[in-house]
Amino acid sequence: MIKILRYTEYLYIIVAVFSIYRIFTDWNSDRSMAYLFIFFAVVSIGMFFFRRNYRKKFEQRSKDNQK
Repeated sequence: MIKILRYTEYLYIIVAVFSIYRIFTDWNSDRSMAYLFIFFAVVSIGMFFFRRNYRKKFEQRSKDNQK
């Protein structure tokens, strides 16, 4: 289960990188889509840190229960 949580963290980073790529490619042609991808990038980065923090708390709780 913890490995699955770790992989989902990195999926958020992949979405953020793709969104940043689309921001740079769409900035001059379609600014409204670029703003949408800015939103996706910010939310994806935020979710990465949220999920990472949640996973670390879950791992710590699991270690504490084993002792």
